[in-house]
Amino acid sequence: MKNTSLILGCGDIGTTLGLQLAEAGHRVIGVRRHPQSLDDTPIEPLALDLNDSAALAQLPEADIIVYVASADHFDETAYRAAYLDGLKAVLDEFGRREAAPKRVFFVSSTGVYAQQDGEQVDEHSPTEPHGFSGQLMLAAEQALQAHSLPGTVVRFSGIYGPGRDRLIQQVREGRMGAAIPPMYTNRIHRDDCAGVLAHLIEMTLAEREIDTLYLASDCEPVPLHEVTAWLAQRLRVESSATMQSPLKRRSSKRCNNTRLCETGYRFRYPTFREGYAELLATGAATRPEKA
Repeated sequence: MKNTSLILGCGDIGTTLGLQLAEAGHRVIGVRRHPQSLDDTPIEPLALDLNDSAALAQLPEADIIVYVASADHFDETAYRAAYLDGLKAVLDEFGRREAAPKRVFFVSSTGVYAQQDGEQVDEHSPTEPHGFSGQLMLAAEQALQAHSLPGTVVRFSGIYGPGRDRLIQQVREGRMGAAIPPMYTNRIHRDDCAGVLAHLIEMTLAEREIDTLYLASDCEPVPLHEVTAWLAQRLRVESSATMQSPLKRRSSKRCNNTRLCETGYRFRYPTFREGYAELLATGAATRPEKA
């Protein structure tokens, strides 16, 4: 009998994950308000608004739930609805059912960290976010970890990949990261986001021990200046301007992925070089981003 994986908020990362799980033999159900993008894929589409608590009764039973919804806008109301309220409603729905999922995965962000002076952070580091986005993300994490259903939070750092080409476009325009002071950045390719989740799901189904929290970032935190200089060399452009405080919201820190790597996960793109090299070679950086 196939395992059923339910992906709530089945956008870019969710679809990539769903295709990978389907290939591995899972039954995959993708939930989003407008699921037409899932047509002609092995992912079963289900049109549903996660903020409509009455509609959540339509959600099928599942072995694995992945909550990877995203906010429509960068404002407090949208973030509260997408992350905290939506997740709590889903937990309430499945918490009162007889057949409980084996694990709920919540996709969070390294925005929950407030460190900004190049400190190294991991799963034990303090989380004291200043802005509403990090605060609401952290509140959603805490809601999952306090719930009776088994849950795991996965904090992704800056996601890049096909359609996520803002930095490449900035470098094309001649804009570079300042060399001093060094502003550390952390990245993970979209395909590794899906790969990490698929790996943790397989661990769950194999009844391997799994933690309640993982920091998922690639293997090399690096100053923004180094990334932009590397891109500029390959794009054959010369800098004409310096980016103005490009990391104010995200701050400067170095993410340590040791706990994740100790599970046996191996990154397809262990540093920004492998990931951006492929994007530049295939032209994928110019493709429109999926919702």
